[in-house]
Amino acid sequence: MSPPRAVLVGILVPGRDPQDLEASLDELGRLCDTLGMDPVGRVTQRRPGTGAAILLGEGRLRELAAWTGGTGVVQRGPPRTRADRGEEEDPDELPPEPGAPPGERRADVVVVDHELSPSQLRNLKSATGVEVLDRNGVIIEIFSQRARSREARLQVELARLQYLAPRLRELGGPSERQRGGIGGKGAGESGLELDRRKVRDRIAEVRRELKAIEETSGVRRERRQEVRQVALVGYTNAGKSSLMRTLTGAEPYVADQLFATLDTTVRRLSPDVSPSILVTDTVGFIKDLPHSLVASFRSTLDAALEAGLLLHVVDAGDPSWRAQEAVTVQVLAEIGAGDLPRVLLFNKCDLLPPGAEDALLAERPDAWTTAAHDPARVAALHDRIVQHFAATDPEVELFVPWSRGAAMGLVRSLARVEAEEFLDEGVRYRLRAPPEVLARLQAAARA
Repeated sequence: MSPPRAVLVGILVPGRDPQDLEASLDELGRLCDTLGMDPVGRVTQRRPGTGAAILLGEGRLRELAAWTGGTGVVQRGPPRTRADRGEEEDPDELPPEPGAPPGERRADVVVVDHELSPSQLRNLKSATGVEVLDRNGVIIEIFSQRARSREARLQVELARLQYLAPRLRELGGPSERQRGGIGGKGAGESGLELDRRKVRDRIAEVRRELKAIEETSGVRRERRQEVRQVALVGYTNAGKSSLMRTLTGAEPYVADQLFATLDTTVRRLSPDVSPSILVTDTVGFIKDLPHSLVASFRSTLDAALEAGLLLHVVDAGDPSWRAQEAVTVQVLAEIGAGDLPRVLLFNKCDLLPPGAEDALLAERPDAWTTAAHDPARVAALHDRIVQHFAATDPEVELFVPWSRGAAMGLVRSLARVEAEEFLDEGVRYRLRAPPEVLARLQAAARA
């Protein structure tokens, strides 16, 4: 069975670079491909904004309907304003996409590259006669397919319900008047009202379940607070999961797709060092990530807040890496991780042409470079991570009496021992550790 065919719709608003629109539509096409759809065409238009009730002018709406076999007319009556009818369009109109579809060629779904209001969704469905999705809807559907753990599935369900709630009427469903209460008297609730109440009840139930899971996760996080942690963050498909696999020996799901990983994975850096360093692989970010998903995945992204180092992974060969870096920085700021130590890490450098890596480092001299599929470069990255923590932890001397054997074990497991001297009364260590670990070790040595 062939995959559903999608036609993409993009709006060029004043001040937006046409190349940025094309790059955004390219990314939307990859999102559609990830969701299992086949992008077969595009309809673009220059408009003064994205708030018009029908979104497109009459001409472009007919062009879009030619892809889907729709009428190109909104069934609820003609628009009331000239802007809605498209009569005040820019004279420098974008040309139609080359290769306009013949009459027998059809698309099964329309995908719009920005968030649609409920009325815009209804009007486009009416004019095209097919399913209509906006960018947020596509991302949420991908998350729904990819979530594996119970927590991730609940987080995605919460985001999906919050997205669905204001769109119930436009997405269809029963709206007939239901039977009244006892004895059949009274008008009762409409189907739409019942659906809305069910959605509200389910949202409340999901939030309760997530709160219970977060309390359990909080206990696990408290146990890891004294351990050094590195969080891999960055744009989706930058290669974070591949790096996770090579740095730790873990087997996260790896694929050349957007949002291949949604569940947070925590593993020890391998080869292991003393003290151990944990590496966390987090969900990838994307431009215009729905706020409901950012909010829903806040507990998952909290792993970044516990890290002593954020490795901000970018695809060195992607020409839009600067814009992708800005998106990641924005999301990190939203979750309160904007001030944590962060190192920009250019990944996939083995695929760059000669001289390109040097040019990147000339632009960003504080960045690191690596290649997830090059063992030598991954080993060098491993050493840089270890050196980072060794350089940032304060160095102190600590004397532990022989009677405090448990404290000696803690020193080995929680601190980096630079030197040790065995004396008649005990052991004098010269070590490095975070301040909170040092306080615990000093207390254990005195106990």
